[in-house]
Amino acid sequence: MATIKVATDETFEELVLHNDKPVVVDFWAAWCGPCRLVAPEMEKLAEKYDGRVDVVKVDVDANPGLSREFNIMSIPTIAYFQPGAQPRGVVGFKPLEALEQAFGLTELAPAQG
Repeated sequence: MATIKVATDETFEELVLHNDKPVVVDFWAAWCGPCRLVAPEMEKLAEKYDGRVDVVKVDVDANPGLSREFNIMSIPTIAYFQPGAQPRGVVGFKPLEALEQAFGLTELAPAQG
C-alpha cells in the first residue's frame, strides 16, 4: 500500500522541494466537498506510481504559510513539483486520468505486463 505523506509549513521543503522524485501535492481542507472527491484519486495515483512519484497532502487551513507562498486561491488545487522545473497545478476535482495527462505522468507509469 502506497503512503500519502502529510506536509506542514515546517516539513514541506524537505518532503517536496528537496525531493529527488516528482511530487504531486493535494492542497485541501476538511470542509471542502470537492476535496473529499479528490482524496480517492490521490490514493489511486499514489498506488499506481508508488516508488516513482510521491503524493503529499497539505491542509491549507492548518498551513497558511504554504497557501500564501504558492498563491492557493481555490481548493482543491493539485500541484506537480518536478525536480528542476517550475511547479504546475490544476484547480478543482480531476480524475486520475486527467491528472496523469495534465502532469505528463504516464511516462513514469510502471510497464504493463
